[in-house]
Amino acid sequence: MAITVVGSVAYDSVETPAGKYDRRLAGAATYFALAASYFTDVRVIAVVGDDFGPEQEAVFKAHGIDTRGIERAAGKTFFWQGSYLDNLNEARTHRTDLNVFAGFEPKIPDAYRDSDFLFLANIDPVLQRRVREAMPDVRLVAGDTMNYWIKDHRAALLELLKGLDILLINDTETRMLAGTNNPVKAARAVLAMGPKTLVVKHGEYGATAFFAQDAANASQRSTIRAFRAPALPLDEVVDPTGAGDSFAGGFFGYLASSAAAGGIRPAAFRHAMFYGGVMGSFAVERFGTERLQGLSREEIDERFLLFRELTHLE
Repeated sequence: MAITVVGSVAYDSVETPAGKYDRRLAGAATYFALAASYFTDVRVIAVVGDDFGPEQEAVFKAHGIDTRGIERAAGKTFFWQGSYLDNLNEARTHRTDLNVFAGFEPKIPDAYRDSDFLFLANIDPVLQRRVREAMPDVRLVAGDTMNYWIKDHRAALLELLKGLDILLINDTETRMLAGTNNPVKAARAVLAMGPKTLVVKHGEYGATAFFAQDAANASQRSTIRAFRAPALPLDEVVDPTGAGDSFAGGFFGYLASSAAAGGIRPAAFRHAMFYGGVMGSFAVERFGTERLQGLSREEIDERFLLFRELTHLE
């Protein structure tokens, strides 16, 4: 079951208490694709500049990721510089150069149109919606967004949400989108906007999935169906950049592999939440995408068992 992901392929320069690096391969689509590639086939739609060369291309190719949807444009690749010196849970942005990404108009290769799954990474909701409408036959579509789009492009975002099966955002974004600080009320409000499932990422505290009620239970306003997955306690977080995108890649990648094996059942969805946490935990152990590039499926499954032990009662 192939996943098409639409988003940014970029370069980052980052400083954390563990050190710093300059102009390494990054971007939401990059982290997502690398994480998901351990579970299923991945296809990328993005734009890069003249400074994206064979070395960067080789990172994708080594994981069997289809890059025919990565457009080459004259200019420089999207660049972001930030730090986590004050708070590992919140990046401080020092510089953002959109470069060729400023004119990004996603182009869908014909070879991608039979994709079973679609992930709309954090870009302009107008572009996300265009891609969604251009790929109406996908079995499952999920998306991400951020505070900028929620605050300044709300109307476009609300139109997008009507076409999503799953929305993945963090605590702050959920409260901002819903207009309330109560997590249950916020989840219920976001689900009413269109998504069938809301996955709220809590960073070092794990993630919670909230599910839309069916018509028969719509009157039961006091309760909401939810599932909570933990985060793995780590000795050290080296670089939190891309953790959320890696979570999304593990989560959606596992769902796709589960569908290929016979359909997405409730148990598979719960496992996907754990695998999302697994990939996020690996991503933060090294700088940039370094850890995601060098994993094995055996390491991933071993860590999945550690996650299960965190919640095993008997």
